[in-house]
Amino acid sequence: MAGTAPTWLRPVPGGLYCAPGDFYVDPTRAVDRAVITHGHADHARAGHGKVLATAETLAIMAARYEEEDTPGRQALAYGEAVMVGEVTIRLIPAGHVLGSAQAVLEYNGERIIVSGDYKRRHDPTCARFAVEPCDLFITEATFGLPVFRHPDDGEELGKLLASRQTFPERAHLVGAYTLGKAQRIIVRLRELGFDRPIYIHGALEGINRIYTRFGIDLGELRLVMETEKKEMAGEIVVAPPSTLNERWSRRLPDPVTVFASGWMRVRARARQRAVELPLVISDHADWDELNTTLDDVGAPHVWVTHGAEEALVHAATERGFAAKALALIGYEDDAE
Repeated sequence: MAGTAPTWLRPVPGGLYCAPGDFYVDPTRAVDRAVITHGHADHARAGHGKVLATAETLAIMAARYEEEDTPGRQALAYGEAVMVGEVTIRLIPAGHVLGSAQAVLEYNGERIIVSGDYKRRHDPTCARFAVEPCDLFITEATFGLPVFRHPDDGEELGKLLASRQTFPERAHLVGAYTLGKAQRIIVRLRELGFDRPIYIHGALEGINRIYTRFGIDLGELRLVMETEKKEMAGEIVVAPPSTLNERWSRRLPDPVTVFASGWMRVRARARQRAVELPLVISDHADWDELNTTLDDVGAPHVWVTHGAEEALVHAATERGFAAKALALIGYEDDAE
């Protein structure tokens, strides 16, 4: 029997509110006190009074929002505990992007974990997802449908390297989200033995500097804007997805358009974006990882915050979890 779910964290307009600590987790609007799981814009918004997050996430927020490093910004290392009001807070790795964390909240003998966004597989740019038991697990479900089963990212990047061999006269323009995906692809290419310079869009520079500052070696990077067009023939270029169909791409020699996203599992999405080489690479858990995580965590109560909520709720309920969808507004399903 699941018993009664903890009642001291609840969904309200603006996000998940913890009453005995008087704070929100990943609020969707500016609040007095926020716990932030990671630096993506739909979880880390500007304007909060006090913010508790990992040092990496605070650095990302400072860069994105040009907010001063004030006493209201409190960095918490993984595993370190702090009391806020009557609640003990710890952050543990989520495996999503640099600095991403699950928020572990303990009060009155109960433990709640808010996952933020997460994945379970190898990513050399961030700490691996940690499993802890709890009474209530609040999970995302961006790819919470059985159709979404992500292949090994090494196999996907192998397609990119093979295409580069086939078309040595063309640049390969890889659309990848600026925070997390772009850096993961660059470092994974290095792990696969690709040691040539990688060319980047200027929009990646700021986040790349933060990754480097926290010890992630990206290898030699060159700016497209500072490079002659002919020099990029046969080379790999990483840029925000919006550039795939922009005039900016004309700076490259006959580019092969590549998009790295979990949504590339759906062929229609690749066709809509006119992507020549879709790569199924995601920073979110796929269907199997979501369900495995529920088993591993073993929380009797499961809440699903965003994504394909109903499908995961149904699957969890079938396996004996007391699950429900929260239908929180403000989190993006598409951007990953």
